Amino acid sequence: MKEAILLLNMGGPNNLEEVELFLKNMFADPNILTMKSSLLRKFVGGMITFTRTESSQEIYRTLGGKSPIVDITKKIADALTQKLDDENVIVDFVMRYTPPFSDEVIARLIEQDIKKIFLLPMYPQYSTTTTKSSLDEFEEALHRSGLEAIVMEVKHYYENISYNKAVIERIKEEMKDEEYRDYDLIFSAHGLPQSIVDNGDPYERQIKLNVELLRDMLKEEGMDFFKVHLAYQSKVGPQKWLAPSLEESLNKIRNRGVVIYPIAFTVDNSETDFELSIEYKEIAQEVGFTNYKVCRCVNDHPLFIQALSEIYNKMKA
Repeated sequence: MKEAILLLNMGGPNNLEEVELFLKNMFADPNILTMKSSLLRKFVGGMITFTRTESSQEIYRTLGGKSPIVDITKKIADALTQKLDDENVIVDFVMRYTPPFSDEVIARLIEQDIKKIFLLPMYPQYSTTTTKSSLDEFEEALHRSGLEAIVMEVKHYYENISYNKAVIERIKEEMKDEEYRDYDLIFSAHGLPQSIVDNGDPYERQIKLNVELLRDMLKEEGMDFFKVHLAYQSKVGPQKWLAPSLEESLNKIRNRGVVIYPIAFTVDNSETDFELSIEYKEIAQEVGFTNYKVCRCVNDHPLFIQALSEIYNKMKA
């Protein structure tokens, strides 16, 4: 029986012309704008898209004219294909807000006579705004397609040891020969409005559990940072978001060296390559940091590929 593993991610513009599409689709998502009225969501989402398109295009222009997400996710899919080395298993990927969309990928699955589908979201911690959104959208597209296939899904894997080892290795790569005691480490997670967490989203709790696992692993590895922190980035709008913000944390730390690890992402994107690496770097320099580092996401690190293979085999068992 032929099987497919699908890596699910939010997506990002493949070119500057797709920036508007990306924003439009994101802010049409009821998991992102959670108001009950679809008309109100359409209006608010349209206004956000209109006001943000030009500035967002400037961000992606800085990144070379597109998001790195699709290219890196393809590398992950290719590496997982090689790792599994099974002609009866194909690895593909689906993006939520930009191509390739679910309908396009499902059409390929029909042509390949796929009978079983394993959905692996590229989000280690579960959130309604990411994991649920991607899983629900794919399931709806699958239902429309008429493809009769068994679907298995995983909702989180922040506790997977191979995944966390990949995180540790990325931190080591960025630190190189630096003295750990000369640096504070901040695990920076993408923020969420507090109201979403209050409505039962487990994201904050799972982020904190993930950080505690990594604290223990850092100690085992002898990576003795001066202090280890958790903070949240990307706040927009006037409503209350998860705290502390990354900016607040940078202002409170008195060590002159800081290294950031983007704990909520597995694949580099505009939030890591622009927001963390450029915007927050400017903030860090303004408050007096002489050394500011941002770690790469796990991306196609061999240990993350190992983690994905473990997750697949566990789902299959």
